[in-house]
Amino acid sequence: MPVQQIIVFLLFIAAAGYIGWRVWKTFDTRNSGGCAKGCGCAADKASATKIG
Repeated sequence: MPVQQIIVFLLFIAAAGYIGWRVWKTFDTRNSGGCAKGCGCAADKASATKIG
C-alpha cells in the first residue's frame, strides 16, 4: 500500500472518529445541564451554589 493511501486512510479514520464523538455528545444526556450546548455548565453552577 503506498504511503499516500495510508495517510488518507488514517485521516479518514480520524475524521470518522471525530464525527462519531460529536454525534455521541449530542445524544448523551448524562451531562446535558441546562444550556443548549450540552456541556453541563449549568448543572455544575447549580450544584456549586447549593453547597455554599
